[in-house]
Amino acid sequence: MSESSNVSSTRLKQIMPSFTVGDIEASLAYYQGVLGFTVVERWENDGKLLGASIAAGDVMLMLGQDDWAQGRNRQKGAGFRLNCTTEQNVDDLAAAIKARGGELAHEPTDQPWGARDFSIVDPDGFKISISYQTEH
Repeated sequence: MSESSNVSSTRLKQIMPSFTVGDIEASLAYYQGVLGFTVVERWENDGKLLGASIAAGDVMLMLGQDDWAQGRNRQKGAGFRLNCTTEQNVDDLAAAIKARGGELAHEPTDQPWGARDFSIVDPDGFKISISYQTEH
């Protein structure tokens, strides 16, 4: 019996969400300049930027330019939220994002489940919450 047929549960090691964005250059500028991500890799074809992988700490995202095959008015980010955790002070992190021109969807707030968090919405409507566990 092969190892793959003896699976009792799925055991994944990493997740790397991929966002289809309306303007890859604007999205990269936002994620780098406002949120503080770094570019890991850029994907180009004939000198045209098609996408990139970006990172903040251990979290990686992929951004890909929409090819508009499903129409230019396609809604992005609906019904989807990334929940990220950090060991950083979320009040300081939120203040830094605002100082770089970012707008918070909600200010840092203590949550009843023992976390302090805030959230942003990127230019395409993708929602990201960033939290620090206050109770361990």
